[in-house]
Amino acid sequence: MRQSTKPLSPLRQRMIDDMCLRKLNPRTQTNYLRAVQQFADYLGRSPHTASADDLRGYQLHLVERGTSSASINAAITGLRFFFGVSLGRGELTDKLAKVSTPRTLPTVLSADEVARLLAAAANAKYQAALSVAYGAGLRASEVLHLKVNDIDSQRMILHVEQGKGAKDRNAMLSPALLAILRDWWRIAHARHWMLDGGWLFPGQNPINPLTTRQLNRACHAAASAAGIEKRVSLHTLRHSFATHLLEQGVDIRVIQVALGHKKLETTALYAQVATHTLRETPSPLDALTLAPLH
Repeated sequence: MRQSTKPLSPLRQRMIDDMCLRKLNPRTQTNYLRAVQQFADYLGRSPHTASADDLRGYQLHLVERGTSSASINAAITGLRFFFGVSLGRGELTDKLAKVSTPRTLPTVLSADEVARLLAAAANAKYQAALSVAYGAGLRASEVLHLKVNDIDSQRMILHVEQGKGAKDRNAMLSPALLAILRDWWRIAHARHWMLDGGWLFPGQNPINPLTTRQLNRACHAAASAAGIEKRVSLHTLRHSFATHLLEQGVDIRVIQVALGHKKLETTALYAQVATHTLRETPSPLDALTLAPLH
């Protein structure tokens, strides 16, 4: 992970070493360090001198400031790592309580909206990348870290290396998506944009892949150009993939595997936004013989 040129305190270095030993991803390391630094700023002294009541008071401080539930929980996770692992004083965080996070339904596009968004992409690279996000249901990082050799046209799968949770998995590769990727490969090679065996969606320098920020901007621009008024992000395409499969009658456990979800409950959320399924399901009221209202 990126480090400052400022000399690190032994305590901060110990925490970084502890995170590296456990192979936590760079973003997680950054978030944990930020959580501890913000607590130290609140405390006004080194965090290793904190008491259980100091920690409890800090959580109360966050609540009173109107900090979101997700941010409070992220802070608690980072502090528990610091006190439990780096200091070996996990009992100090016992009074910290994770707060419930309101669960909102994901934004889902209709099939027509997806088609319009893909057609409105600024160029072939973005159109192909967004097609992968929807057509295979991949996360942004999974799309951007695909390499040319991850396309297995014989078995009709995409190899996803080190996806969420640092796990490899296979994703579906439909004939339509394969045709799009072949067209993109031909365009990229003709213009010398892609290295042999390199990134499927290279950045301006083909040694590096596109960034998440670049692809998200492309997604927002395409949604705007397509006249879609819903709040759209790259993850919206993944939500739409899962919902549309469910509406087509695909078993939810198959969708769970396609998405790479560890828990079925996570996948089950899409049953709440599958409006086609709701429309096609008869109500038990329909089976009753009812007298007219009087």
